[in-house]
Amino acid sequence: MLFNARMSTATHLALGEHGESLAVRALEGAGYAVLARRYRTRLGEIDIIARDGTCLVFVEVKARTHRRCGRPDEQVTPRKQRKIVAVARLFLARTQLRADACRFDVVSVLLDDDRPRVEIIRNAFDAV
Repeated sequence: MLFNARMSTATHLALGEHGESLAVRALEGAGYAVLARRYRTRLGEIDIIARDGTCLVFVEVKARTHRRCGRPDEQVTPRKQRKIVAVARLFLARTQLRADACRFDVVSVLLDDDRPRVEIIRNAFDAV
């Protein structure tokens, strides 16, 4: 699936969904158990919530069709990190799930050729 650099909103959303699907496959292949996708609140959204052993993992997925603006994972700004942490805290308060630990991972998906490159970055950032 190739995407244009100047894409419509529908195409942008399709890129995001495709990236998330590839991320889920990679996470499950690495032993994660996916609990939720696109967890939305008034504060924002977490793309994937999963378990990695006894650790609860909040995952941000960044998919890009090129590297002109850097690697996809570099687009998870400090502002975006704070938003993800806030949504994660709300998720924990609402669900009261038990976990030995929590962490924040990023999955970088690069779709600039025929074979997508998917990288899981564990502990990509800390809760601040």
